[in-house]
Amino acid sequence: MNPYEQKRRWKFLLLAFAVVIASASLWYTNYLVKNIAVSERTRAEVWAMSFKKIIEIEDINDEYLTVIFSIRDSLSMPTIVTDERDSIIYWRSLDSTKTNFQVEDNGRESAIFTRKIHDPGYFKAQLAEMKRQHIPIVIIKEDGEKWFVYYKDSQLLTQLKVFPYIQLMVIGLFLMVAYTVFSSSRRSEQNLVWVGMAKETAHQLGTPISSLMAWIELLKSKFKADEDPLILEMENDVHRLEMVADRFSKIGSTPNLHSHPVYAAIKEYVDYFKVRTSEKIKFKVSGDQEVEALMNIPLFEWVIENLMKNSVNAIEGEGSIEIQVIENLVKEQVFIDVIDSGKGIPRMKFETIFQPGYTTRKRGWGLGLSLTKRIVENYHKGLIFVKDSEPGVGTTIRIVLKSSTRYEPATD
Repeated sequence: MNPYEQKRRWKFLLLAFAVVIASASLWYTNYLVKNIAVSERTRAEVWAMSFKKIIEIEDINDEYLTVIFSIRDSLSMPTIVTDERDSIIYWRSLDSTKTNFQVEDNGRESAIFTRKIHDPGYFKAQLAEMKRQHIPIVIIKEDGEKWFVYYKDSQLLTQLKVFPYIQLMVIGLFLMVAYTVFSSSRRSEQNLVWVGMAKETAHQLGTPISSLMAWIELLKSKFKADEDPLILEMENDVHRLEMVADRFSKIGSTPNLHSHPVYAAIKEYVDYFKVRTSEKIKFKVSGDQEVEALMNIPLFEWVIENLMKNSVNAIEGEGSIEIQVIENLVKEQVFIDVIDSGKGIPRMKFETIFQPGYTTRKRGWGLGLSLTKRIVENYHKGLIFVKDSEPGVGTTIRIVLKSSTRYEPATD
């Protein structure tokens, strides 16, 4: 299992574990809510029975009356009693500022009187909420008239219903912040390791490259082989090694970008690359030959190299690789499309192929396309993505760079 697949499996396992914890928390809270709701229903029924006794019994001794009132008063949940016409007969534990408040009334002789009034809108809203929450408890009086006892959830029950969601939101927010911080720290550590390894590689390559260049010069002078094609190809390879070392030395530092013709930079590398690849694969560079972009040539050639090597690996037997250079005049951008006739990429993998560790090769490290994305987006301030791909047909990967071509106004 490659590192990417292992990381993805761990993500799924952690996500499944988080879902189990959240589900267990919600289930247990719902269990508590149901038990408390049953308890409150029982209290409401006891309150209704005590209320019925008070309105039915006329001749009752003081001690019994005290017990009934104590039972009724001990159940202090918000309650409204109505008749069959929804006329409010009695209420309890509602907002006193809405149910019984005083206003000043100026009489004809400018005397100020106070009178008690109620807020009908408040009663209507409370009654509607109670009807929505619970089925009323019915009280049947001795004359057959029905009264209805409505009640509302206690503050504890209301808070308990909302609490698990608030708790999960807070935990989720904390995990997001923690994940962001740790991911940022981990990326910083990876960048430091990446930069250190790259610069050490460049340093280690320096000595053998210098020796190879000296040996080639010695061969030229000893055998008078300045124009020998084999020596020239060896010299090209050594220069390529020198460029590779230069690439590694630039990792971690801000590269210098200069305006270069995009077509010429690509064509130069393709001419070098195609003679070192199978003759069954045809190469073609087409498009606008004049458009320029801000580039660092050694790093940009690295991008093209990685993309072409991936295309070659994706082609089984005969095939073709074409690189098109297209200028978007409206957005002042340069599109570079690398088109191959390889085995293609599933749509669900369009984003993941650029992640570190992702590879379909048994001996691959999964760093080529990740490095390519870093060079294009971080160093060249561009964009790279899979434009189109179909399994068994081929793949098109697009690079977007900012055009640096300057157009001069036409003159007569």
